[in-house]
Amino acid sequence: MSDITWDEPFCQDSGNCFRLGTDADGNAYIAVAGHEDIYLTDTIDALRTLIRDIKAGRADHLL
Repeated sequence: MSDITWDEPFCQDSGNCFRLGTDADGNAYIAVAGHEDIYLTDTIDALRTLIRDIKAGRADHLL
């Protein structure tokens, strides 16, 4: 497994904080801040699509 490079936490108003990460193999990761050892992984394109859907209001219930 490649090393994961985590971005700074993204926090909603309610205090839910998530971190996004990537690795050199083209995988993307999302985890609850402080629990980066438990994460979901997919391709960078899939994570990019998720983020776009959240920003467009189509998946805001996930946050």
